Amino acid sequence: MTSREKSGKSQGDISRRAFVGLAAAGGIVAGFLIGWIVKPPVVEEVIRTVTQTTTEMEVGTPGATVTFTKLPSPNLTGTMSTEEAIFKRRSIREYADKPLTLNQLSQLLWAAQGITDPRWGFRAAPSAGATYPLEVYAVVGKDGVSELEAGVYRYNPNDHTLGLLFTGDLRGGLSAVALGQQWVAEAPLNIIITAVYERTTARYGERGTHYVHMEAGHVGQNIYLQATALGLGTVVVGAFEDAGVQKIIMLPEAHKPLYIIPVGYPK
Repeated sequence: MTSREKSGKSQGDISRRAFVGLAAAGGIVAGFLIGWIVKPPVVEEVIRTVTQTTTEMEVGTPGATVTFTKLPSPNLTGTMSTEEAIFKRRSIREYADKPLTLNQLSQLLWAAQGITDPRWGFRAAPSAGATYPLEVYAVVGKDGVSELEAGVYRYNPNDHTLGLLFTGDLRGGLSAVALGQQWVAEAPLNIIITAVYERTTARYGERGTHYVHMEAGHVGQNIYLQATALGLGTVVVGAFEDAGVQKIIMLPEAHKPLYIIPVGYPK
């Protein structure tokens, strides 16, 4: 190989290395910018602050005794027909400063995942193969629901109870990770629908993911219609940062958030 060929090869290697280096640097910068847009530093700070605060107030730590509230029995008849509830259903984003009753909360949770056939354990919303992948949480604000303190609760459909996981009004933090949607912060109650995908995908494989999302839609419509029948307003929210919601309300790793559903009296 001549000295000119060696020089050309050396210059080519240097050029290639320089190109790779520039591409890598550009990727790092682009990744930082994309990460900042998708997950702004202010949201990260909210997650850290709220998580630290709720950890100090936490009631439902592993091994701790969880306080359960027995919910009133749901009403099986009402004053509004299904047809009228469908006709009147709207997405409501402005709520009066008025607490919900424990009876109303009971009815909403029952409509979401309550047991409707005790013999077989069937629930208010249909589920593929009765695998029931959904778990329901209630984020109650200060003076949001009569007889309940502000905090995060988990609904147990089998005995129609609420388990208090930890106390504190987390609506502000929840709103922050929901892209600042103010109705999440202002509603006296936010119902969180989460999914444990493995319960359904273990039976149906990857197709089970579709079934889980369909089931969440059934639950969302049940809550819409029940809220309408109770004279309440609600809206289903899907725009939020998944990891942020998990951290704010300390969800188990397997519980993936699908819906935030604020509920209150319409203004």
